[in-house]
Amino acid sequence: MMSMVQRQKEEAASQKDGRSRLVYSEAPFLIYWEITRACDLACRHCRAEAIAQRSPQELTLDEAKGVLKKIKGFGRRAPHLVLTGGDPLKRPDFFDLLDYADRLELRLSVAPSGTSALTREVFQIFRATGVESISLSLDGSSRERHDGFRGVAGCFDRTIEAARVAREEGLGLQINTLVTAETESNIPEIHRLVRGLDPMRWSLFFLIPTGRGQALMPVSPERGEALCNWLYDLSKETPFAIATTEAPHFRRVVLKRMREEGIPLASIRQTSVGKGFGIRDGNGVMFISHTGDVYPAGFLPLVAGNARTADIVEIYRKSETFKKIRDTSQLTGRCSRCEFREICGGSRARAYAACGDFLAEDPACGYQPGQYGVQLVHLAQERT
Repeated sequence: MMSMVQRQKEEAASQKDGRSRLVYSEAPFLIYWEITRACDLACRHCRAEAIAQRSPQELTLDEAKGVLKKIKGFGRRAPHLVLTGGDPLKRPDFFDLLDYADRLELRLSVAPSGTSALTREVFQIFRATGVESISLSLDGSSRERHDGFRGVAGCFDRTIEAARVAREEGLGLQINTLVTAETESNIPEIHRLVRGLDPMRWSLFFLIPTGRGQALMPVSPERGEALCNWLYDLSKETPFAIATTEAPHFRRVVLKRMREEGIPLASIRQTSVGKGFGIRDGNGVMFISHTGDVYPAGFLPLVAGNARTADIVEIYRKSETFKKIRDTSQLTGRCSRCEFREICGGSRARAYAACGDFLAEDPACGYQPGQYGVQLVHLAQERT
């Protein structure tokens, strides 16, 4: 174990430079763009409550190209763009958008639905148009479990086949898994299945009760904490990155465990979890809806502006919603007192879903501030 003197010296040295990377005030790290809400699945937890038909209010192709050009306006650190839905393949002009984004040299990922539309030819087009990776969802380790969540028979088999073909075609692969009281017991089996698919990342999405997901039950804070610790243990022997979505307190668990094991701060910052410190709803994340509304996150439906009538760069940098959400001094409840608030910040979407206040404490986290001590605040304030 690292001595207290060594730890204090290291943490003091980590604060010499004056530029913070934990507040993403100039540009988001990720932009999620729901280019359509149309989808052929009927997922029980769907945020968008997607249906098969496209909305006539979707951004037109010309409007969508305009949004892509605006993304370049973030400058040399242009965000990574994730095209999602619904199912983005339900837009007939989807490949036109991909081609245009490629010509703009944007970093691209796609989050399609697990349907028969995912052919090898589609993946080859993805590669030809600069798509770096795709994400697919597995919410059960068997046909019965997964298809029961997705609402369409055959989705499990198509997803497994799509994952295999995507890797054969050289695409990066992320697997997403829903964490609810119903899926929790199946997660170890899902992990074994995911391991055989050779992904770059497995992301566990902790339920936000919005859209159709309001009918599902989240895991308790105690079970969530145990799951986060299990995921950290698992990450030591798993060949791919393990991440969480809408559960930023996983970073607290990882940081605490790594520091107790004597792992240096510089090494922690280079892990997949460490590189995500500070990224959360509205701080490093922006969401654009199919109608152009701009939110801090897909699960936090607070409209900060619209891409049809305003510059998304200005919305992100200057809207009151984004400025408030990036300022951790505005947080209330336990999150306001927590020594991990800079690297975590809680799920603003879950706080909003729970009580209508996006600055309130995250009810999924059971941590009582001050239990670990103020030393870890130094990492949250690390300057690079």
